[in-house]
Amino acid sequence: MGKKNTSNAPSSRVHRSRQGGRGKRHGKARSSYRTLSSSSFPEDSAKPSSLIEDESSNHSSDLEEDESERPRIDVPVAMWDFDHCDPRRCSGKKLARLGLITELRVGSKFRGIVVSPKATLVMNPADREIVGRDGVAVVECSWARLDDVPFSKIASPHERLLPYLIATNPTNYGKPWRLNCVEALAATFYIAGFDQHAETLLSAFGWGDSFWRVNSPYLERYKTCASADEVAVMQETIIAELEESYEVSRREKAAGGTQDLLVRNPNHDMPSGDDGSSSVSEGDED
Repeated sequence: MGKKNTSNAPSSRVHRSRQGGRGKRHGKARSSYRTLSSSSFPEDSAKPSSLIEDESSNHSSDLEEDESERPRIDVPVAMWDFDHCDPRRCSGKKLARLGLITELRVGSKFRGIVVSPKATLVMNPADREIVGRDGVAVVECSWARLDDVPFSKIASPHERLLPYLIATNPTNYGKPWRLNCVEALAATFYIAGFDQHAETLLSAFGWGDSFWRVNSPYLERYKTCASADEVAVMQETIIAELEESYEVSRREKAAGGTQDLLVRNPNHDMPSGDDGSSSVSEGDED
């Protein structure tokens, strides 16, 4: 995390950045990772058909669901919501409708883990006790309006960044770092060893299982770490591997000439409705 150190092991403490986010890695231009995202997906991780859903039916199904059958999480799950997003496409608001998250007032403190761009430590398995006792909170806001968020009024003694992960929500599918609210919560629970809590949250979304399918190779490796320092080292290793893989792929395509341009992209095989049209729902504006 943060600007690369000259020493062999990167520090788990990172420099804060104005352009931070829910687990952004600092020290490299974000554009260098755009080239990695599509080539770094595990096999069978093409954009799932569950991303193509009807917004109105999803919203009504929330209201019709029997409350007695809804899963519950036995630790606090909370958010500061700044109403930047379309309520119909906001994962935080959907979790609130399902009773899976509590909204916090700006200025109120949260004793558990808070995923924040102004954090200086990366989330790690050693945080399990904090999560199990005091829970997890996130900031529900737009990635485009981070400068409008009064982070100084969002207080916690345990602020954390998330390590390198790839968004699978409909709005930012395939983009490194661009996790939405439910993805950030799920990632935090996974790293802390509360897999069931993560799955409970993701199960509220038709596309939710794609988050684990795409990110499990990274999450499983982070879960083997014992500290923030080790997670930072693991992140550097993962990113170096992805960069190497991308360069190999790029050289192979260059050696193959223009023939590769004729290969159909399977990610464009998007299911459509009876009339040939399609719609996307359940995404976040953040």
